[in-house]
Amino acid sequence: MYYSSGNYEAFARPLKPEGVDHKSAYVIGSGLAALTAACYLVRDGQMKGEHVHILEKEPIPGGACDGYEYDNLGYVMRGGREMDNHFECMWDLFRSIPSIETEGISVLDEYYWLNKRDPNYSLMRATIKCGEDAHTDGKFGLSDKGSMEIMKLFFTPDEKLYNKRIDELFDEEVLNSNFWLYWRTMFAFENWHSALEMKLYIRRFVHHIGGLPDFKALRFTKYNQYESMILPMIKYLESYNVQFHYNTKVVNVEFEINENKKQANRIAIIHDGKEEFIDLTENDLVFISNGGCVENSSLGSQNTPAPFNKEIKEGGGWDMWRKIAAQDPSFGNPDNFCSDPEKSNWMSATVTTLDQRIPPYLQNICKRDPFSGGVVTGGIVTVKDSNWLLSWTFNRQPQFRNQPKGQLVGWVYGLFSDKPGNFIKKPMRECTGKEICMEWLYHLGVPVDQIEDMAENSANTIPCMMPYITSFFMPRAAGDRPNVVPEGSVNFAFIGQFAETKRDTIFTTEYSMRTGMEAVYKLLNVDRGVPEVWGSVYDIRDLLNATVMMRDGKGITDMKLGIKEKLALKDTLKKIEGTDIEKLLKEYNLI
Repeated sequence: MYYSSGNYEAFARPLKPEGVDHKSAYVIGSGLAALTAACYLVRDGQMKGEHVHILEKEPIPGGACDGYEYDNLGYVMRGGREMDNHFECMWDLFRSIPSIETEGISVLDEYYWLNKRDPNYSLMRATIKCGEDAHTDGKFGLSDKGSMEIMKLFFTPDEKLYNKRIDELFDEEVLNSNFWLYWRTMFAFENWHSALEMKLYIRRFVHHIGGLPDFKALRFTKYNQYESMILPMIKYLESYNVQFHYNTKVVNVEFEINENKKQANRIAIIHDGKEEFIDLTENDLVFISNGGCVENSSLGSQNTPAPFNKEIKEGGGWDMWRKIAAQDPSFGNPDNFCSDPEKSNWMSATVTTLDQRIPPYLQNICKRDPFSGGVVTGGIVTVKDSNWLLSWTFNRQPQFRNQPKGQLVGWVYGLFSDKPGNFIKKPMRECTGKEICMEWLYHLGVPVDQIEDMAENSANTIPCMMPYITSFFMPRAAGDRPNVVPEGSVNFAFIGQFAETKRDTIFTTEYSMRTGMEAVYKLLNVDRGVPEVWGSVYDIRDLLNATVMMRDGKGITDMKLGIKEKLALKDTLKKIEGTDIEKLLKEYNLI
């Protein structure tokens, strides 16, 4: 497997890999990484669909990318996904996946046209005092000292950040800034999360720093992520006769491990309550979705809280990874990620408005008609003074194809599930859907005497507790995540958010899809380049622009400098006078 960039590799079709007709594949899980691996097996690996088996413990596919209407509950979206124009692996695949809504076009076409016609941006990023504008005004509010702390992290070698927390690198200059408010709520970082992941995120998205305050860098699907991304992939795979095995729980993969060779020999499953085994040869490829950010997640209802299930379930993704990891050190360290759910949880809730009482409050804040069919909030609105650090969003409506006219479906989440609310004096994790809705309505500015009635009769709210939703942000070191294809592997790979691949960053759709693509390309020796991560971190133009944007438009001549620094800067500027370097610095407003 090798990386590439440019049209020469992007538009090429690889030759059929040698011996692929004699191979089969077992894909554990049916989340985005697993479905991507299956798609690449049949598209570029040209494996017969009948030879590809997807083993899913649930009765439905999708993993963390959900969006369902549950009987007796209502609409549920545990989370949401925002995309970047430089998700190279994602767009490489989706150009080949047919739309299930419009005949003759791809999912990429559908997505591209939508976001060109209706570009995303926010008109209200944060509120305070029950729906008032927090006046973050698109500013990061970083001092020179805070900017230097971020710059220092940017250039710190990875190995010096192993097992370090963010709050060990940043002090109040950063942690009390608008920058951190934008950052932590958009990406769900906590102060105690990995400084290494923080660094990787800054480097990965340095070209979008200027779009962080108003989300103009983001793009969204038309409907929820399940209907817009997962279902088209399922239909594509079914058209190739890929075999889906639902209610099939993989409890272990057994390996034969020698000095220079590691081979998966057997998959232990539970199907219809019975333990069974799948024996493997070198020609049987195994793609393992280890761990799981939505493992142990639970739903409540309008009148019941979502239980906080902390204990690892036997036969779940974490339990399976523990059994696998016990067989070889190169298979990672799951306990680093799943042993402290108090530091990896947050809660979400799906709100469905049932009449016309709530929408005017949404429109007052987002400054758009939520029934227009276009962008509504343009990303999350963060309640700056919320004890739960509540954020909420309503994407383009309808969010579900079968959503009744006159209803809106939105999403609310809180980073601090253990704190009492401002209006509901209980921790979010103890609240029913109605109580979470009441807290949210309070922060929208609904009159206090109307809140309870509106939450009970004008909305249906389904809470969701996710104990491990940001477990991949826990401080880590090299080796805690297994390589996509561990050294010596002949027939297996790890895929998803807990597999290790170069440079890309977790908690993105791209990361999941990249691991699926890399796994297939490496195990089948597909002779085509995997698209390299977008190279903005090596582009001086993006770096200069990010430097100015991070300082709210101020250049280097606006910095508070001592006498020696001022003289050194003056001397440097004189030396570059009349050169292309001077022109470049002026173009990006550094001088």
